[in-house]
Amino acid sequence: MATLSFYGAAGTVTGSCSWLDTGGARGLIDCGLFQGNKTVRALNDAPFPFEPKDAEFLLLTHAHTDHTGLVPKLVKQGFNAPIYATEATIDLLQFMLRDSAKIQESDTERTNRWRQRRGKELKKPLYTMEDAEAALKMMKPLQYGDWIEPRPGLHARFWNAGHILGSASIEVKFADADNTMRMLFSGDLGPDEKVFHPEPGGEQGFDYIISESTYGDRDRADYTLEARREALRKELVDGLERGGNIVIPSFAVERSQELLHDIGALLAEGAIPKATVFLDSPLASKVTRVFIEHAETLDDVELPKGRLFRDPQFKITQSVDESKAINTIKGGAIIISASGMADAGRILHHLKNNIWRRESTVLFVGYQGRGTLGQIIQSGKPDVRIHGKEFKIKAAIRTIGNYSAHADQAELIDWIMERGPVAGALFLNHGDDDARAELRRLLGEKGMDVAKILMPQFDETFELSAGAPASKGRGPERIAKGAMESDWYNDFAAFKIALENRMEEESDPDKRRAILAALDKVLN
Repeated sequence: MATLSFYGAAGTVTGSCSWLDTGGARGLIDCGLFQGNKTVRALNDAPFPFEPKDAEFLLLTHAHTDHTGLVPKLVKQGFNAPIYATEATIDLLQFMLRDSAKIQESDTERTNRWRQRRGKELKKPLYTMEDAEAALKMMKPLQYGDWIEPRPGLHARFWNAGHILGSASIEVKFADADNTMRMLFSGDLGPDEKVFHPEPGGEQGFDYIISESTYGDRDRADYTLEARREALRKELVDGLERGGNIVIPSFAVERSQELLHDIGALLAEGAIPKATVFLDSPLASKVTRVFIEHAETLDDVELPKGRLFRDPQFKITQSVDESKAINTIKGGAIIISASGMADAGRILHHLKNNIWRRESTVLFVGYQGRGTLGQIIQSGKPDVRIHGKEFKIKAAIRTIGNYSAHADQAELIDWIMERGPVAGALFLNHGDDDARAELRRLLGEKGMDVAKILMPQFDETFELSAGAPASKGRGPERIAKGAMESDWYNDFAAFKIALENRMEEESDPDKRRAILAALDKVLN
């Protein structure tokens, strides 16, 4: 009996990892890094809920870190089998996995300096550059539509998913009793209107479909690429007129390149004032080179492909000193920097230097996961902590939703209905529970049997058959219920801000001491 286990991205939008055991072959679809609050990120350090050396293949839907970021750890802990992905995905991972390993090593080095001063046991990095290099040597490129046989009796082929460069939905088929089981893993799906890539594709009629549901509870306003560029133009013009800088948290892969493309088109048309545009992300600059190498495969490119990402106003920074120099600029700059949810990287320094300035603008161009710094800023809170320091939010906080690389609610429904009929079940993963529940309800209104639309829980395993799946329950609990959305660290940061504000508001020294005495009594 075949089984399918959900070891990530079930009730959340990161850490995508599915384990498929057909009875004759065992392997993984994606192996992503967990992102979000500290409790969620701690899952990256925990042991895998399976034995890595038992996996006989790994299929990667695309290069985003939440789908690939734990691959070097997988290799470090014993995985030694082929890794299949599209050629473009592998080209991106040549930079992304090395960059991730460098971050793991440098972050651990910095943490260990702190731990050593306090007499604490030193930590080891999640993985090293050596592990990343070993993983890259295992990768085997393939083309869309070509059947491969990762293990005898198990076949797979990749379909364009329209999400980012090289992204794919993965079709898998294998013998099960007297039948041939057909499954489809959506990966992350792109919207119908997207620069660079055609809309997602695939065949019809599967026993099981495993679909992402990131935007399952929301629709974006209908738009065209031209309308999206007009929305960006307005935000850039308004932001530059305020006199400050415009800071844009952006993922290094695809989002940054789309922004550069559209800003380049607006500059070429004279539709926005002349402004220096900084792409301050070493990874994004390397990824941009991959896009240039694959320029002939890109759709809907406004500029001649020879001029793609090459506007003279663009300044693509590499070194730390170049990045620091940006912080001396008080106005008139457009600063695009990673990460997209503002939870790490150089974007934190740009936020620290601009978020308290009334003349500045922080422009969000994509989904902000629950508990991330980006979501906290976007929620309207008056202050925020960055690198342990409190900052009043005085900058204009703006959002454009149409730069998301994910299909919205209506597009997800269309894609799922077009892939039917589904003989066994539809699994909704890679989405918050609210998004999955709403998508399930709407699919029921479209005529799907809601009993066949399942919302797998974290670490839940299902037995598969040609009829209906049966849950075998969940493995040992790795994260407390509710911690995906908000954890103690979010509460602690909010408490410290509230305490500092209360102490500032109280001018009477005796009353200040009374507040501290009351807290001390609780603690002791």
